Amino acid sequence: MNEWQARRSGKQDQRPRSGYRGDFNRDRARVIHTAAFRRLQAKTQVLGIGEGDFHRTRLTHSMEVAQIAQGIAGALAHNLGSGQAWSTWLPEQDLIETIALAHDIGHPPFGHGGEVALNFSMRGAGGFEGNGQTLRLLARLEAHTDGYGLDLTRRSLLGVLKYPVPFERVLKTESIPAPPSLTQLKRSDWKPPKCFMATETEIVSWILQPFEAKDREQFVEARPATKEKHGKSKYHGFDTSIMELADDIAYGVHDFEDAIALRMVSRTDWEDAILGVDTAWADSVGLTDIQDCGRLLFVSSGAGRKRAVGGLVNAFIVSVQVAELDMFTHPLLKFQAELKSPAKAFLRKLQDLVSERVIQSPQVQTLEYRGQQLIVRLFEAIASDPARLLKENFRDLYGAVGDESAKLRVICDYIAGMTDEYATRMYERLFVPRHGQFSDRL
Repeated sequence: MNEWQARRSGKQDQRPRSGYRGDFNRDRARVIHTAAFRRLQAKTQVLGIGEGDFHRTRLTHSMEVAQIAQGIAGALAHNLGSGQAWSTWLPEQDLIETIALAHDIGHPPFGHGGEVALNFSMRGAGGFEGNGQTLRLLARLEAHTDGYGLDLTRRSLLGVLKYPVPFERVLKTESIPAPPSLTQLKRSDWKPPKCFMATETEIVSWILQPFEAKDREQFVEARPATKEKHGKSKYHGFDTSIMELADDIAYGVHDFEDAIALRMVSRTDWEDAILGVDTAWADSVGLTDIQDCGRLLFVSSGAGRKRAVGGLVNAFIVSVQVAELDMFTHPLLKFQAELKSPAKAFLRKLQDLVSERVIQSPQVQTLEYRGQQLIVRLFEAIASDPARLLKENFRDLYGAVGDESAKLRVICDYIAGMTDEYATRMYERLFVPRHGQFSDRL
């Protein structure tokens, strides 16, 4: 066992006759079998769970990211890997799938609306951010070991550490007063910085322990925060860069497919988006006719659309290359997967189209606002009388901590783990007459 296969508990449990399993295979199994992973099936990706039966949920999105990430690692090994310095550091299939399957596991109900609501509710108590909650769940909260969460390997945890800076260091420097009414809560005021929460500082220190001091100091550098704008981390690990690209491709292509199926994007939108963009890169990777791809995306035949979507995804996968950052010495920090410039520009156009036509549309934003309001009121209600309203196991955790911020963090963990449906039923039980009976289970 090397230092990247180490676990925080110091244990390497082996069940009888389980010697065929590697450490990263165990990590993958632990993620798949955890309750938090199952709950992703009922958490919003872009559109709400009840809005249809075609579009992605957080679960199907995570599965697609895992497939694409595995494809990127495989394509790099097949096309470029022979004799390259980075080839021995490419993540194996179980490892990259673990990272990708787990990357959204900490996101709360109702997508970014829920994230904004919890960050507002945790103002003055350490804040909230979905990626930070992912690390917290994997390394501390999930029920596999006492105190170590899923007790994943160090390299798996490094892979999900997208933003290696604590909340307070990248929070914008000018504090915003709470609005006079919760209905006036603005997303732009309470959108959290990309970070980990300070409660996981010790865990991050353990993850980064094998790196030399100079690499550690460089890795946690961040763009400074200002009065109006959050700071942001500058770097992430090699495995994380592969997962991030897979996430971007899934967002740019698969969420785009959802938008087409829901008639929120037209063929004219597609043609306007690709107008003036260099598409010659596509020819070199087997996507010979972008215009024909556009035709297939918007035909009524599901098979035609799937061929076009598959062609786009493959074109992006085989357009990934490995860059080198001179400021680092360790291969897991020095090497970074990236898209070649023309492919990157094309993918950005697709992402911008999804953002403009879908995410920023009134249909989606009104639903996000509703979810935001629901979570804020739910938090406010539970915080008013936790001994009365918290679920039993969280009530025990609440009673076991003395610090007020730690108590609020328990409430935050409880709500962040809810599915959209569970949070809605809890809200209705508390606030809507004739909803929720004694016999209904929570």
